[in-house]
Amino acid sequence: MKRHALSTRIWHWVNAISLVVLFMSGLNISNGHPYLYWGEWGFSPAQAWAAVPRFPGWATIPGRYSLAVARDWHLLFAWVFALGLLLFMVAALADGHFARDLFTRAREWRWRLFVAEVREYLRFNFAHTGGEYGAIQKLAYALVVFVLLPLMIFTGMAISPGMDAAWPWLLDLFGGRQSARSVHFLAAWALFAFTLVHLVLVALTGPWGQVKGMITGRVDEAA
Repeated sequence: MKRHALSTRIWHWVNAISLVVLFMSGLNISNGHPYLYWGEWGFSPAQAWAAVPRFPGWATIPGRYSLAVARDWHLLFAWVFALGLLLFMVAALADGHFARDLFTRAREWRWRLFVAEVREYLRFNFAHTGGEYGAIQKLAYALVVFVLLPLMIFTGMAISPGMDAAWPWLLDLFGGRQSARSVHFLAAWALFAFTLVHLVLVALTGPWGQVKGMITGRVDEAA
């Protein structure tokens, strides 16, 4: 059964690689000043709302502390990430992927159906008729595609001083550069949590079949 379009599969793997590089290089950048603030300014630990732990070399790109190199990696893959998301959205609108797989209808949110879906998930049964996504799956993917991923892009732009002249409204939108940095950090860890849950569910529902489906685009109807 055909499930994943070619554009979706290409974006999935490009996005996965981009997120790994962005996350690991971001941890290296975080090591440069491991404190988070709200508002426009923030310098001392006493002003911070959170102190971030320093991350070990095995979790960062590069494997040693180097702010300049980490920023180079981060900027390069930020472009890959942003352009990939834009092209995926255009393709998903054109081929009906959004309307078919991510848009939830009112009937899908009936309480009885919602409870039944939760019960099936608690039994580790994630199959749906015809290979369709359930309402909870649609909501989770929609939040990632339409909220978290764009949020990472726009907060990343707001952090960059070079964006001030071109789009000064970005800083106003997020309440200042340090607020944008805090939101960027929180959104990155929300994506990490989503990815972790995603990988666990893939492992529980037949990893080979799921990976093969995202490579070939076809999955068994029972998967």
